[in-house]
Amino acid sequence: MEQFEGKVWVMGDDIDTDIIIPTEYLALKTIEDMKQYGFSPLRPDLAAQVREGDILVAGKNFGCGSSREQAPEVVKALGIRCVIAKSFARIFFRNAINNGLLLIEQPDLHDEAEEGDRILVTVNQHIEYRGKHYPITSLPENLVEIINAGGLVKAMRRRNGLEG
Repeated sequence: MEQFEGKVWVMGDDIDTDIIIPTEYLALKTIEDMKQYGFSPLRPDLAAQVREGDILVAGKNFGCGSSREQAPEVVKALGIRCVIAKSFARIFFRNAINNGLLLIEQPDLHDEAEEGDRILVTVNQHIEYRGKHYPITSLPENLVEIINAGGLVKAMRRRNGLEG
């Protein structure tokens, strides 16, 4: 059972892919070039403040908007360990899994989480915050395999013996 702890960054409802990575930065050559602009329309300084292992806690409909794969790639490149939200746009959810970014749906945490606090995630079991346990639904094993491998392509390469 995997467990990790991280600093919380709180976002609201309906964080769309244009907020995650605005259209004008999609012309940059790499995700590394793009990541400094992550969330810039809403929080211009956030990308510079996020650290490896931090956790994003959001409201409902996170990742709505266009289906651009760069959105979950930018979130992952920023070092965000996982995104916990009340709900996710379905295409964003699948793009995130395919890129190895852990997403957790939890309906109650957002209303109580405070930015800067720390939370403990026990994957496929619960989230612990301020002594309270928030249940989470287990992801199917095939999705866990993709996340643990770092994305769909890496998981398939590993499964086919092409990568260690």
